[in-house]
Amino acid sequence: MHADADLTRRRFLLASAAVALAACADQLDPSPRPSGSASAGTAVPESADAPARPSADATASPLPADTPTPAASPRATAAPAAAPVRRLYRDGALADGRSERLRVGVSVYVVDGVIEWIRPSDDEGGRGSRRGLEVIDASGATIVPGMVDAHSHVTMPGGAHWIDRGLDAPSQMAAVAEANGRLLTSAGVRWARDVGAPRGEDREDGRTRALSLGIRDRWRASGSRAYPHIRAAGTWLTRANSLPDGLAVEVRDADALVAAAERQLDEGADLVKLYLDGPDPRTAPWSAAEVRRVVRAVHGRGARVTAHAGRLAGARVGVAGGIDALEHGFELDRDVAAEMARRGTVLVSTLAVFRSWLTFGRTTNQAQFRGNGASGIRERLETAEASVGLAARAGVPIAAGTDFGGGSLRANQLAWEVESLVAAGLEPFEALAAATWRGGELLGEADAGVIREGGPADFFLVHGDPLSDPRALWRMWRVDWAG
Repeated sequence: MHADADLTRRRFLLASAAVALAACADQLDPSPRPSGSASAGTAVPESADAPARPSADATASPLPADTPTPAASPRATAAPAAAPVRRLYRDGALADGRSERLRVGVSVYVVDGVIEWIRPSDDEGGRGSRRGLEVIDASGATIVPGMVDAHSHVTMPGGAHWIDRGLDAPSQMAAVAEANGRLLTSAGVRWARDVGAPRGEDREDGRTRALSLGIRDRWRASGSRAYPHIRAAGTWLTRANSLPDGLAVEVRDADALVAAAERQLDEGADLVKLYLDGPDPRTAPWSAAEVRRVVRAVHGRGARVTAHAGRLAGARVGVAGGIDALEHGFELDRDVAAEMARRGTVLVSTLAVFRSWLTFGRTTNQAQFRGNGASGIRERLETAEASVGLAARAGVPIAAGTDFGGGSLRANQLAWEVESLVAAGLEPFEALAAATWRGGELLGEADAGVIREGGPADFFLVHGDPLSDPRALWRMWRVDWAG
């Protein structure tokens, strides 16, 4: 009897000690553990806690450890505050589009969608209790800023009949936009700049205007991370007979052009889009002075002007007229490139359009993509690549776009444009910059395409090194948006 009682007492003391240790462990800031110590994407159990290591970053404020919650007062009626959502992306590489080399062995700590710190993975001090902390094993992956598709058309699907799709019913375009929004975010695109949508009556809000504007407003109001952030230009502004009937807003003189631009802003457009390719490819439909009138009016209202120019004539007129960005720029010469650099005019590249057309020579029966048509496409691609090279060497800022919807690509193919920029002579980190922070600068959004401490946790992870192999951007593994 005495021995049994003594054994029972020892068991009781051991159990009490275990409970006390478990309670203390929640107060500790554990030292880093090897990436294999927890399954990726799972919360670490409390029993995995270890004594804290001090951070080598003396400037970072350590996060407060969890503390016991006092018993609620009988009079208290407010619901308890929700615990912060905390994630640690451990031991990945980082490609920010500013350095030509990866940062390897990096951990990123995120609290409620904000990047608290970015540190070497062997110095992860200052991340609070392990209770509720989700650890993602990022080893072997590269963390990339959420991309910016600087030239898109969210209401249209693209494909070999992309122009025809611009005449579809508004309800069909709204459905296409919903699918495109999800394609964009799943492909690592956090921001999209819509540079032209057909006009129609929006069934949701009853307004007749560019259909992209209602889509933008609803996506913004939803707060859903399934959709990207959108900036929208409204509808293309053209001279009559430049585009198929019913696709654009057509005007016949400069006074009407200025009035149409202001009406776009009245209807809620974020920017104005001019169409500077006319029926005659050697002649722009407007003069530089007429373009300058539009720019002056739009700038006076705090907005920007961009212009479609696939031909040299339109590029010359647009740049001389003071546009903020030139879309496509398939034909540039040294003088235009130098003037763009002097003025700070952004070139928005869409080289992958030609590459998609070349694939149609095998996948469709359309004559324009076969035989002589294919030869002409190859020639235009070579000219466009040379134009991008001229612009880059002149110091023109370049942002990357797909032209999906309004062109032949699809909404999840911005990686193709990054590849195309590298083929045109840009370094891989420059091409990544064009698809990330350069696009953010064009939008005027300081955090778009950027990974920084204190900024939103808008990034995605890929398998491989996009700074040596841009095809890595196709190998998506995980997307995490701040909200």
